[in-house]
Amino acid sequence: MSSSAPQHPRLAGGHRLWSVDEHLADVLSAVRPLEPIELQLLDAQGCVLVEDVTVPVALPPFDNSSMDGYAVRTADVQGASEEFPAVLTVVGDVAAGSGELPTVGPGETARIMTGAPLPPGAEAVVPVEWTDGGTGGGAAAGMTPASAAPEHAGGEVRVHRAAEARAHVRSRGSDVQAGDLALAAGTVLGPPQIALLAAIGRGTVRVRPRPRVVVLSTGSELVQPGEALTAGTIYDSNSFALAAAARDAGAIAYRVGAVADDADTLRATIEDQLIRADLLVTTGGVSVGAYDVVKEALSSVGQSGAGEGEDEDVDGSRMDFRKLAMQPGKPQGFGTIGPDHTPLLALPGNPVSSYVSFELFVRPAIRTLMGLPESEVRRPSVRAVLSADKALGSPAGRRQFLRGKYDAESGTVAPVGGSGSHLIAALAHADSLMVVPEDVTSVEPGTELEVVLLG
Repeated sequence: MSSSAPQHPRLAGGHRLWSVDEHLADVLSAVRPLEPIELQLLDAQGCVLVEDVTVPVALPPFDNSSMDGYAVRTADVQGASEEFPAVLTVVGDVAAGSGELPTVGPGETARIMTGAPLPPGAEAVVPVEWTDGGTGGGAAAGMTPASAAPEHAGGEVRVHRAAEARAHVRSRGSDVQAGDLALAAGTVLGPPQIALLAAIGRGTVRVRPRPRVVVLSTGSELVQPGEALTAGTIYDSNSFALAAAARDAGAIAYRVGAVADDADTLRATIEDQLIRADLLVTTGGVSVGAYDVVKEALSSVGQSGAGEGEDEDVDGSRMDFRKLAMQPGKPQGFGTIGPDHTPLLALPGNPVSSYVSFELFVRPAIRTLMGLPESEVRRPSVRAVLSADKALGSPAGRRQFLRGKYDAESGTVAPVGGSGSHLIAALAHADSLMVVPEDVTSVEPGTELEVVLLG
């Protein structure tokens, strides 16, 4: 790697240039995990448990069959074969959910279905395929339905194979015992965890709810997908990308259609959205252009003098628009809005800048709101060797994030597309971000880099 002398973190005019780490720390210092609530199981999917859940009853709660077959005493089928089958008297059926159970005595058996409780006296289950199914013929492929031929719950059955004690029997408590820890606080509830909670009889659970994230894109040039483009217009992709990214992070995302470049309209839209937002994300309008509407609208939320680059409202709203020592994504805005001090992150409008900024700053904020441990707040990163035809350049004093394709088997990463902040197609084919430190201006092939994994 080639390095340049570190630059003092100041811009022209004396304004501070923030590092990526400083900005993230500032964002996370204003974000607190959401208050826990009690939710129905399916409503709790994707949420984080706030308490340990113990098992109230053993699972399974009784010995039961893992096969459709016959409940037997092992002594009665000892030495059984197709040539010399054990002939047993069928004393009844045992279906899943059965209450009263027949007792299996010497020389007797009961038809038993998968999940049905093992009847008294029985020591094992022989699969129906090991028997003649009560037909008097060869090996059975299945049982005659009870509704079609209830008489087959009686009569005789020939068993062609021996069975050891507890064969094809799920023992009581073999999954979990009463008093065991089912799920620990901090667990994210996915489908398997929801299944376990249901299996042990929990109808509700106490969790931190999924954060509600409202995404607004700004720009009079933006047209919604499916509509016709006119001169000077482009399709709004940022709000779709960021809403999808918010969902991927674990949030409930609300996408607001593009807001025109009018400060009053944007302020009104944000005020309307506060009622359903735990976090607000805007994209576009945070630089120094004449039509950078987000900066214009939110810089006037209140009175000046709250600090460098900041404005503070009488209700405690605070916004700070700053420059970061990074590429892409140099212009950023962050603060809290409204009476509940709802966090708002204002991201740049170029698609790649917007997405990279989301991954670095918004995703950690969402994960913090969820109450996840620090180890799960950020994307995982690895070290990988650069695989490229030529050296990659990087601006002095900026931490650069380049799109990459990571190969875990070879431990290498290859660049995808160029460094332009508008190259959406390249972003769609990348699965990682290659990180070039601030003091590095050139990265030669074969150099080891930090790689942030996006998948």
